[in-house]
Amino acid sequence: MEFRWIEWNIDKAIDHGVTPEEAEHVVERATGPYPQYREDDKFLAWGPTAAGRLLQVVFLLDEDDTVFIIHARPLTDKEKRRRRRQRRRKDRS
Repeated sequence: MEFRWIEWNIDKAIDHGVTPEEAEHVVERATGPYPQYREDDKFLAWGPTAAGRLLQVVFLLDEDDTVFIIHARPLTDKEKRRRRRQRRRKDRS
């Protein structure tokens, strides 16, 4: 998987305390139900970094299939609870 970074998306991730490497890790290792398709050809992924921090990453697939991350931030406490519930339901099925 190849990622395309420019100053704009690097700065945007860093503003939220997320490194490009962390965002890439989440996208590369996304597991069901992620990535989820969103409007305007965007995809959403939630997942852990290599260090275990939980992130939300929104990205686009460029025409050449490179990944362009447009948003990355830590999950809120509410989102973390929702993720745990989703995973428990998945584990039971």
